[in-house]
Amino acid sequence: MSSLANQLVRAEKEEIARAIRTLLGRPLVSLHDDAAAFDLIRKRRQPLIQWFDYFCGWRLVVEPRQGYARLVKVRSEASATRPARRRRTTRAPFDRRRYTLLCLCAAELLTSPVTTIGMLAQRVVQAAAVEAGVPAFDPVRSEERAAFVDVLKQLEHYGAITAMDGATDSYLDDEDAKVLYRVDTTRVIRLLAAPVPPSRIAADEPMERVLGTLTSEPRYGGDEPTETQRNLWARHSLIRRLLDEPVVYRDELTPEQSAYAASLAGRQIIRRAAEEAGFVLEERAEGFLLIDADATATDTKFPDDGSHAKVAALLMLDLLVSAGPVRAARVDAEAAELLRRFPQWAKAYQSDGGGPRLAADALEVLELFGLARRTGDRVAALPAAARYRVDRGTAVQEDS
Repeated sequence: MSSLANQLVRAEKEEIARAIRTLLGRPLVSLHDDAAAFDLIRKRRQPLIQWFDYFCGWRLVVEPRQGYARLVKVRSEASATRPARRRRTTRAPFDRRRYTLLCLCAAELLTSPVTTIGMLAQRVVQAAAVEAGVPAFDPVRSEERAAFVDVLKQLEHYGAITAMDGATDSYLDDEDAKVLYRVDTTRVIRLLAAPVPPSRIAADEPMERVLGTLTSEPRYGGDEPTETQRNLWARHSLIRRLLDEPVVYRDELTPEQSAYAASLAGRQIIRRAAEEAGFVLEERAEGFLLIDADATATDTKFPDDGSHAKVAALLMLDLLVSAGPVRAARVDAEAAELLRRFPQWAKAYQSDGGGPRLAADALEVLELFGLARRTGDRVAALPAAARYRVDRGTAVQEDS
């Protein structure tokens, strides 16, 4: 093969790897928001579709004319680690009320390609009134309008609606605000990543079983899988976890996943998946870790000084690694001492009870990244925590 041909093959592999990591970090990529990323996915869509289906069992939908690509990621089990977040200043996670309004808005948006904020609000009022178990929506109340605006801004972020005239935020202070939206009904439909359409759920299905029914995947054989289907599920479920979770520990694997990871074929496929996606695979006695050097595939980083909780988490991690498992009260005390030493830092926590709140938020970060685990009153570092060391010369920079 000529040098030019080698360069072209290498460039194609690098483009496919970059597109894979882009979709893992942003399962919905639009031409409007990132033209370069969408053009790359559109260009390499066929090998991308094949890659995600073979290694993960995930479906990739690329719509060149409508200008978006949607990776339909299905998790093996429900998780609250990546909630929708409000697009306004706080970036707080969606609560139950906002998720309810999101579902109601998405359903009502399917009825028309154009709507106004007032018309949509009234349709949501009517829909909530007839849905059993759904609290009434009252746009007269400011907290209800705030929740409604958070939902609409999230839908704007997804490209499901576009404000043609007016601004969504104006509804916060004025129930009679005028905002005109164009609705992309196809994209609204694509937002739901569920193998089973909700329309197939029986009306009398118990709520505790609805999520399991929506996310069931018939290709794996249900309760009576064949040997081939069991192996396929072991491969897909394990690689999904590797791609979706910061670290995967062997003692958290199912027996099927553990056997697959220990097999010669399984190890080869895991390494091949990592290489083709442009990851560096760390495989140790305790588990697996995929490293993305340019952080394209991640939606959040650690270490990171983007929040006070993450800064505190790094300092708490040093305590957990050096002192071994400690009581939660000691972590609270360390956080309180940190606030005492730096009174101009983390002002949101500089009040009564600030130490325990900062400690709780820091531990949440560590648990999210698979670095620590809280069991009862004890907090312990996990094996991946050994990767991090705090320089003893490190100082917390106080807020100006």
